[in-house]
Amino acid sequence: MKVDECGTTVSKSAVRHPKGGPVPHGFQVQRDLPLGRHPILKGFPGLDQLETATRHEPDAGKRARLYANTDIELVADDIWMYVSPHEVPKEARGQWKPVVSPKSDCIVVGESHLRESPELILFMDIFHELCHILQRQAGAELWDRRFSYTERPTEVEAYRFVVEEARRYGVGDEALRDYLRVEWIDDAEFLQLLQKMGVPAS
Repeated sequence: MKVDECGTTVSKSAVRHPKGGPVPHGFQVQRDLPLGRHPILKGFPGLDQLETATRHEPDAGKRARLYANTDIELVADDIWMYVSPHEVPKEARGQWKPVVSPKSDCIVVGESHLRESPELILFMDIFHELCHILQRQAGAELWDRRFSYTERPTEVEAYRFVVEEARRYGVGDEALRDYLRVEWIDDAEFLQLLQKMGVPAS
């Protein structure tokens, strides 16, 4: 099952099988990474050297610390990715049992996602989650229930960053629509997200 960052559980196989598209030169994925926790650069070698990483965190020292101190945890669960909470969000108790990482920053990745998803989707997803880590480090609440998913400032910011990056590498509107059509939002929310990202509906 796919779990969104609010703890909503949905079927991973329902939607979101984009055709893929161009990715930055040098983007790498270690597809045969074993289950368990690893440094992020073991799963995505050279990620910190991409131009996208520099635009994401221009300060070289902060960028180095981000990649040195962030792990990924590969799990057998049928999920995409999420930032591991420091503790289980109270809204999720009883319906979602996330991997908890109280003392470090960790991105949880589903095994089938890492092994099978197009590189473009993995590229956009990993930077989306890295956006959330920086947001949380700056004091933002990632699971702020005052906002719907498509209106939550942290989500809008993270989606906007990866959409702009994808466009830099020549990704077209159709692939972006596929990427943004996540299964835990309805049609009206999808159109709202497209509008916020400046992606035409058709």
